[in-house]
Amino acid sequence: MSYQIELRHIRYFLAVAEELHFRKASERLFISQPGLSRQIKQMENELGVVLFERHNRKVVLTKTGQYLKKELQLNLKQFEDILDHAKLVQAGKKGQLKIGYVGSAMQNIIPNLLIKYREEHPDVMFSLKEMENQNQIDDLLSYNIDIGFMRLETLPKNLMRQTVLSDIFCIVLPENHAINSKNFKSLAQFKEETFILFDPDYSASYYDKVIQIFKDCGFTPSVSHLTIHATSIYKLVANDFGISIVPKSLQNDAVKGIKFIDLKTIKQRTELSMVWHTKNRNPVLLHALELMQKIKG
Repeated sequence: MSYQIELRHIRYFLAVAEELHFRKASERLFISQPGLSRQIKQMENELGVVLFERHNRKVVLTKTGQYLKKELQLNLKQFEDILDHAKLVQAGKKGQLKIGYVGSAMQNIIPNLLIKYREEHPDVMFSLKEMENQNQIDDLLSYNIDIGFMRLETLPKNLMRQTVLSDIFCIVLPENHAINSKNFKSLAQFKEETFILFDPDYSASYYDKVIQIFKDCGFTPSVSHLTIHATSIYKLVANDFGISIVPKSLQNDAVKGIKFIDLKTIKQRTELSMVWHTKNRNPVLLHALELMQKIKG
């Protein structure tokens, strides 16, 4: 069965589905409200379905409308990506790879990937954005990014992961702190200290793992500050607001006023994973996955 549904019908439907208000949707689309209503009605008649329930001024998506909203949002995004890819081809580029990442991935993992990729595919554009773990998940599911580099224990359906780094932890201390790598014995030496940690919103599973490190050492930490940026942690530690625990890959010996002690004897490790959507059809993504496998090997 063929339907006389045009791209404008889909855009109009999604605007109303997202706003749940015909006037607001018409203002967003720069068309008249009666005209928008006619287009939605035309789409409903063509498909033989009811997309919205209208109660006075209230608009509610039907189950059919909810299904179409979810699927059309994803497929329209892929369609727009195809058109964008066509523009890149016209400009002499082979495509674009959109990458989300947590800060530690930018130390070595991503630069190595990009350098190797550029050697084999010099005509590819890269878009890089530092993001929290959950924002990466959301953007992978909606195809706003192609690859995410994150620290997360569980993933939604249709997302695949490859571990690219298994990391030990290290203590971050003010440079003049009495404890150093020579007299350090156990994390229990810091039970009277205050700690600056990554916010649970950064990654709840990562935060829980760090808290378990303290519990294994027989104490619960006094947490004075939470942040999502390693640079903020280092600034706070350097100015004696507390000490911290970070993944080894975030160690930066060039930062003044702080020092690091590796926690080699604890059992906990934190994994950095490369994550992608199994239904993402971006051809550049496949090349990146193959290349990362070579780098890891």
